[in-house]
Amino acid sequence: MGRPGSSAVAGERLTSRSPIDGYSLGEVPVATRADYDRSVDRAVQAFAAWRTVPAPRRGELLRRFGMAVRRDKARLAELITLEVGKIRAEAEGEVQEVIDVCDFAVGLSRQLHGLTIASERPQHHMLERWHPLGPVGVITAFNFPMAVWAWNAALALVCGDSVIWKPSEKTPLTAAALAGLLEAEVANFPEAPAGLATVLQGGREPGQWLAADPRLPLISATGSTRMGREVATTVAARFGRSLLELGGNNAMIVAPSASEDLAVRAIVFAAVGTAGQRCTTLRRLYVHESRRAALLQRLSGIYAGLRIGDPREADVLVGPLINAAAFEAMQAALAAARAAGGRISGGERVEVPGASGGWYARPAIVELDAPIEVSRQETFAPILYVLGYREFAEAVRGNNEVSQGLSSSLFTRDLAEAEHFLSVEGSDCGIANVNIGTSGAEIGGAFGGEKETGGGRESGSDAWRAYMRRQTQTINYSSALPLAQGVSFDIGG
Repeated sequence: MGRPGSSAVAGERLTSRSPIDGYSLGEVPVATRADYDRSVDRAVQAFAAWRTVPAPRRGELLRRFGMAVRRDKARLAELITLEVGKIRAEAEGEVQEVIDVCDFAVGLSRQLHGLTIASERPQHHMLERWHPLGPVGVITAFNFPMAVWAWNAALALVCGDSVIWKPSEKTPLTAAALAGLLEAEVANFPEAPAGLATVLQGGREPGQWLAADPRLPLISATGSTRMGREVATTVAARFGRSLLELGGNNAMIVAPSASEDLAVRAIVFAAVGTAGQRCTTLRRLYVHESRRAALLQRLSGIYAGLRIGDPREADVLVGPLINAAAFEAMQAALAAARAAGGRISGGERVEVPGASGGWYARPAIVELDAPIEVSRQETFAPILYVLGYREFAEAVRGNNEVSQGLSSSLFTRDLAEAEHFLSVEGSDCGIANVNIGTSGAEIGGAFGGEKETGGGRESGSDAWRAYMRRQTQTINYSSALPLAQGVSFDIGG
């Protein structure tokens, strides 16, 4: 073990430090520009070969990779806990997401369907086919260091693309471990070319290289809105595609008819799980005035009793923030809320024996009479802003008023309220849930959001189409050449 501190680049080595206690977990080499160019050259060559492999065979590679992850699930989860600070249950859940999306990709390998389209011309038919797109760049954040890459890589690989991964500089070891499992399966798979899936470790530079590289038709990036703007602008300048999963400032509405037991369980998990460091974390809670006092009292009691500490311990529910900067951002947000009239409980630093280098904080509840500027912003920490409402339409407006549009939730037994929330006049988010919380999405549904969340969709449903190119094909099997729209163009002869 090394000295405590934050993850850093030292020369050409990237040091990973555990948020549990700040101590060094290990080092990996930082990618140079020469490393980058070699990786992309190999990815381009690998794509040329991989795209010709039948999709069901590509699915077989994902099946084998998923089995390898199953075998190493416990060790991979342990590494996530050490490098991210997630409690054991959440770390294991993340590895399970990798397994599940591999299973999804295997099924998808036989369902990359196009369309048959009726032609207006006699003895013609039209087709819509999907072809592999090309080498795909994937940039991921620290909070889901394995799952988000898998959402992208599993689909891209089964669609016939090669993949280049730039993981967060805070989680280089989890990336190396997971990529190593895939590399081993690629090496033992006859049709899989070298360079099919590679990792580029480092700070911002490798991500910037990916975004600017015209050899990469798609860049999938997960992270902050600021990062997404930079990536989108760079990629758009070369007419590439961006798939963006950015910030979230998610809200829940608790209606008069809601089950308090269900709502409380959902609120606490969504608001404090992963120490508030999920893009789907619950950050704003709108409670009907008739329920507000009782619900707040119950939440306050639960928050006061939350076990905060080393995430390796069985009864701990809240682990550390990723680093000192995250704790400082949390304190700045709470100070702004206090200055704006917010009534705050919790939020203080928690001292954990033997972990003085870790940044642990008690989750905070901020009671507000009306939204304030800081509640409209995403702070990647366990802060829950609680507001009241009288009319349902008022709560829906509150849900929609922020610039992010990822996840949303409503607790009600009123069918009309539920249907309104899910209608075009309701939640404007990419995810809208009734009687479950904002976090914990299943891989079968397309994951993503609107507005400053970026508009991207990953994982399930038809998200695979982002990793392919669409081609409309027309076949003439007649001896004539009629033109569409009845156009006549007689050149004689």
